[in-house]
Amino acid sequence: MFDIDKWHEIWITISRNKLRSLLTAFGVFWGILMLTLLLGVSNGLSNGMKSNIQGIATNSCFFFSNITSEPYAGFKKGRRWDISLSDIALIRSRVEGVSDVAPIVFGGRGTDNVMYGDKLGSFNVRGNGPELIRIEEQNMLYGRYINEIDTEQKRKVCVIGINVYTALFKPGTDPCGLLIRCNGQYYRVVGVTKGVSNNISLGGRSDDMVVLPITTMQQLYNQGDVVDFFGVRALDHYDIGKLEQNITDVLKLRHQISPTDPQAVGSINIGEMFKTFMYLFLGISILTWIVGVGTLLAGAIGVSNIMLVSVRERTKEIGIRRALGAKPSNIISQIMTESLVLTAMAGFLGFSLGVGILALIDQIIANAPANGDIFLQQLMIDFKVGVSAAAILLFFGLLAGLLPAWRAMQIKPIEALGEE
Repeated sequence: MFDIDKWHEIWITISRNKLRSLLTAFGVFWGILMLTLLLGVSNGLSNGMKSNIQGIATNSCFFFSNITSEPYAGFKKGRRWDISLSDIALIRSRVEGVSDVAPIVFGGRGTDNVMYGDKLGSFNVRGNGPELIRIEEQNMLYGRYINEIDTEQKRKVCVIGINVYTALFKPGTDPCGLLIRCNGQYYRVVGVTKGVSNNISLGGRSDDMVVLPITTMQQLYNQGDVVDFFGVRALDHYDIGKLEQNITDVLKLRHQISPTDPQAVGSINIGEMFKTFMYLFLGISILTWIVGVGTLLAGAIGVSNIMLVSVRERTKEIGIRRALGAKPSNIISQIMTESLVLTAMAGFLGFSLGVGILALIDQIIANAPANGDIFLQQLMIDFKVGVSAAAILLFFGLLAGLLPAWRAMQIKPIEALGEE
């Protein structure tokens, strides 16, 4: 049953010495404010990092050839070698754990090298395997991506990025089926893409790219069977580190490279990078909780101290209540409730202010002109995290009242009544 007299007494006790109560509550207020801000910034850093690698498969790895650093099988060190389409076919058929393999050939960038009608633009050209869209994710705005038939038949088709489309065509125009001129050759547009992330660059941003079937580009640019770069996506739950090593071993064996050569086969393991980032932010999150909870604990100790002083000042009052028959549970409940109320009020204000500050910073970042270059994104507190913070706050509030309540129970009615 709700006891209004009890709550009125609690309020009188807290407000009896306003300055002391305010300074004590400030410790809890500051602790929950810092915890809220630290958690929000930590979450914003995590979101920013994920945004930077968004659009690329996190279980992927990229490979390229490099000069050898060790002599082997009669070859001197410093030998150059090339990856070929036959290597790609071998990896597809022989290496365990491979989901997709996408070869890439870079064509560079020319001055006003892309044209449609009287519109010109300078853009990158790249030859891709059709599997690349499953590794470097794209949003299809019009049409389709390069497919296996385009590659097999060496079709003169292309997929253009959104910036190429904007430079050559009027808004709302469907360019599929139209011919554009690129480096002196005509290609039929089959699709328009927009990269999921602008922070990924494989020979240039996909939004500024004219993509050809890799076999078409190799033939028209006289590049033979050479592949500049290729990406691999692992099967779900397959160890990307193991897959990276298996592919490296296959390439070394096929091209007579020393098995111990550390640089001949270059690779970029996105999966390992992603895992490292996850561990990094897990560490930041743990550190944030340690610092925040430590600050809250300091505030709770302050509340406990003020409650001890309050109990000391109310020795005679508590003694009279004991003499009149107040149960021990009544005294304990009174003291601990006072502690909990003081902690909860300060914590609620600190949490509310923290959420408000995070929302304000998030709004400023969202409206910033260079939003894509800012590493903090979506500074917010997860609902579960908020509940956890509230539970910790209430626990510390009860903990802060435990010692004063125990002290109150040690007061003997006779001694309390004789105290001035």
